[in-house]
Amino acid sequence: MGFFSKLEQRCKRANSLLCVGLDPHPTDLATPTVDGLRDFCLRLIEATTHVAAAYKPNSAFFEAFGPEGMAVLQEIIASIPPEIPVILDFKRGDIASTAQAYAKAAFQVYKAQAVTINPYLGYDAIEPFLVDPEKGVFLLCKTSNPGASDLQDLSVSDNQHNTAGKELLFLYERVALLAQTWNKNDNLGIVVGATQPEALERVR
Repeated sequence: MGFFSKLEQRCKRANSLLCVGLDPHPTDLATPTVDGLRDFCLRLIEATTHVAAAYKPNSAFFEAFGPEGMAVLQEIIASIPPEIPVILDFKRGDIASTAQAYAKAAFQVYKAQAVTINPYLGYDAIEPFLVDPEKGVFLLCKTSNPGASDLQDLSVSDNQHNTAGKELLFLYERVALLAQTWNKNDNLGIVVGATQPEALERVR
């Protein structure tokens, strides 16, 4: 079963569209330690398993604690009920050989079912994540951070989808169009910040 079929199945069973972010900011922890990191996440998972359609741990907050924090990330992912998809939020993006290593880390070491990645190195940097239809990929398309417009709102031509006389596309729209052509295994989605309603409408 493909990733998005599994996700849809979970949404129906939980009657929920809630993706619970596991973003353990140091200031949110009872103690700024690895134990505090673990306890924060386990308590949040325990409180939300009945409504969670998916969990999305942000690897940066675990990696900041070094090897012990990365071990906790593995532990946290393993503690999530197997019927609930895990989207590893690590926004990687690099050349093909490096992407292969990142994909192995995400899917084989951390045991995530999906990842967030950066599309700006092109298809060869994304392909290693897409090989297995049971693993999902979410491309950053239009993000909600203040600096997003520096690149994502640039106007670009589109030789494949845009004919002469038509308006230029925003770069994030070009990413969305490329995602459609790259989605050969029906396991590719895109990220559009909920704080960007106009962009969300254009992408949809």
